[in-house]
Amino acid sequence: MLSRFRLYDEKVLAALSLGALVLVIVLSCFTRLHVGILAISFAWIIGLLAGISPNQVMAGFPSSLFLTLTGVSLLFTLAEVNGTLEHLAHALTSLAQGRALSFLLIFFVFSAALSTFGAGALSTAALAAPLAMGAASRAGISPFLMALIIGNGANAGNLSPVSPVGVVVTQTLDRFQLSSLAWILYRNHLLAHLLLAILILACFGGRSLFTASLTPSLQPRPWQRHNLITLLTLVLLLLGVLLFQLPVGLAAFAAVALLTLLRCAPEDQVLARVPWSILLLVSGMSLLIALLERTGGLDLFTSLMARFSTIDTASAVVAFVAGIVSAYSSTSGVVLPAFLPMAPKLVAQLGGGDVTALLSSICLGSHLVDVSPLSTIGALCLASAGPEVDRNRLFRQLLLWGLSMSIIGAIASYFFFGKGWL
Repeated sequence: MLSRFRLYDEKVLAALSLGALVLVIVLSCFTRLHVGILAISFAWIIGLLAGISPNQVMAGFPSSLFLTLTGVSLLFTLAEVNGTLEHLAHALTSLAQGRALSFLLIFFVFSAALSTFGAGALSTAALAAPLAMGAASRAGISPFLMALIIGNGANAGNLSPVSPVGVVVTQTLDRFQLSSLAWILYRNHLLAHLLLAILILACFGGRSLFTASLTPSLQPRPWQRHNLITLLTLVLLLLGVLLFQLPVGLAAFAAVALLTLLRCAPEDQVLARVPWSILLLVSGMSLLIALLERTGGLDLFTSLMARFSTIDTASAVVAFVAGIVSAYSSTSGVVLPAFLPMAPKLVAQLGGGDVTALLSSICLGSHLVDVSPLSTIGALCLASAGPEVDRNRLFRQLLLWGLSMSIIGAIASYFFFGKGWL
């Protein structure tokens, strides 16, 4: 019955819905409460206050996004469970032939490529960190340098339209008829991280990169039938998406069904290791953002951002704010669903600007801080460091780096995107 009546006027509802979003973000930074569950709960409560029926609230659930993310996650979880991704990592490691610089470059390219092809940054880092951090320590390569290379490499390909985070970005852009920008954002993101990786090697590499030798952390194992079938399926899926515009989520479900029938991986283990928590987080936040759009909360959020921005500084401002929030919260589950819909509205309120520059700045600012040990990627690198590594020192280094990236991201976004350097 409550859903039939609007209990507050439009301005109050906009403020309440925006307050709900801010509260969810704050709780995501400082508590262990699952943000997706909170977001769905707040969406229902705000819907009641706004006179929006439960069915209309649930209509904002991103079913297409959920299916796409689930399909991609299932496929790459299967490839991880049956050892295909690990075999691929070892095969590429052998290409370094004992040279430290080659090892670093190969792992950057491998991480960026694997993330691009659909694994996403988190899965890529989970695979690469244990192998790379141990080998780097024994070779005399700075664990801090190795962590930065893995993190930036994994994030470099994270906006690919076939990766989980890229799917979030593409689906969000599609709501504003901006899906054609997906590959442009990926290109901008990749180039920015590549430039940063070059600077990292120049600043933190030193002569040891040219003299250190590597001891393989694990001996490569021969490829098995199920590994070859899985790798071939991944390649065919990627080609189908790129050349024939196959829907990546549905195609991934079909690929998983085929690989399961061919006994390439045990289905129960695959299902148990899918990151369901992340899927619920992204979907719940998207549901809340959809309600914010309906109640005017998103317009109010945009107005607040516009007060601190000009057409010239907007790229830097949104990158800085996105970076600060992302340092303590989830990039894919909280920051991108909340900030990306704001970009076209901010351009309208400022009376001009480049929406592509703002979108690129939000993505770059939120990703650069992810090597912090407070984020999953940084934590994976820290946990994978060898026993001889001073982990307290590495923690401080990564924390300082991650927090400083909110400022560096703002500066880089101002010049790369705001000034059109990229």
